[in-house]
Amino acid sequence: MPVSCCGTVHHGSSPRRIVHKKPGIRTCLSQPCSSVGPSMLRTEGAEERDEEQEDEGEDLRDGGIPFIINRGGLPVNEETWEQMWRHVARIHPDGEAVARRIRGTGDLPKIPVPSVPTFQPNSSIPQRLEAIQRYIRDLQYNHTGTQFFEIKKSRPLTALMDIAKEMTRESLPIKCLEAVILGIYLTNSMPTVERFPLSFKTQFSGSHFRHIVLGVHSGGRFGALGISRREDLMYKPLEYKTLTDLLQEFQVAYRRYWHTLCKVKIGHYVSHDPHSVEQIEWKHSVLDVDKLSKEELRKELERHTRDMRLKIGKAAPPSPSKDRKKDMGSPLRNPGSPMRKNSQSDRRSSVEKRSGPAGPAADVNGYQIRV
Repeated sequence: MPVSCCGTVHHGSSPRRIVHKKPGIRTCLSQPCSSVGPSMLRTEGAEERDEEQEDEGEDLRDGGIPFIINRGGLPVNEETWEQMWRHVARIHPDGEAVARRIRGTGDLPKIPVPSVPTFQPNSSIPQRLEAIQRYIRDLQYNHTGTQFFEIKKSRPLTALMDIAKEMTRESLPIKCLEAVILGIYLTNSMPTVERFPLSFKTQFSGSHFRHIVLGVHSGGRFGALGISRREDLMYKPLEYKTLTDLLQEFQVAYRRYWHTLCKVKIGHYVSHDPHSVEQIEWKHSVLDVDKLSKEELRKELERHTRDMRLKIGKAAPPSPSKDRKKDMGSPLRNPGSPMRKNSQSDRRSSVEKRSGPAGPAADVNGYQIRV
């Protein structure tokens, strides 16, 4: 599907200059995980390395299209700014013409800045979640091909919350992983709302695509917050009785775009302490949806739901004070509350990987539908 630049970048010609020790830029060279044709087949080891790269940092593919990560902070430095516009010229159907048209205009319309939602004491949880989703949607999906905020999944929660604060200050367009971090930040003050990452891997026309939303659970109901190009692949109201019902809703939405849901990764509940040094557990359960029957999938999701309930009863270790930090050197070395690191043995996979060629996916006139 042609990608159109949203044209909502606030600068018309070049950004304010800022000095950095290193250029904050990296171009993703990742391609879709697999492709039809013997010359493009990937080995299982390559697939695993691809998964590891995603777990260590952020998913750098935007529907199979490489995109740039702004690693120099904001304001965007000159090198990243020029690289962004060159990337726009490559991916936009109008090429360099759209970049010249936007950058050559001195009277671009003023971009409205959405206000961070505030709540009345009597506001219900569904009303608050709807207001948060409206705010995320008002920031708009980032079509520029450059992700403005660097999100590393391995960072502690407190560092990710600092990035979320910066998102609210800058009010720039965001992608799905940024929306998850922002959703966690905006729901930290809601202790009765549990949050967990929910990521999807789909296949279309021989290529794999990834997406992530923030699952929410409150009052015995499930829902989701997030952002996507597709209206039905982000927000889900707090009305689904089980995690299975929520997942099926996303699966049906993917089918509308001829995408097959292959794998789902579900994390644990995220701490409400914005100063927590814990890492988000992004994939406590990894479910190969295409290899499970409906009944097997339901049982796996019920098991994960029970695991999440058990974690609620276990209080997270408190964030160390300055005095304690001096005494023990590093909060990560506290013998009483060690940082949990997700190892391969900790993760539960629904089905062991089996080697063998995958059947070719349907190709709708060679057209890649990115979601």
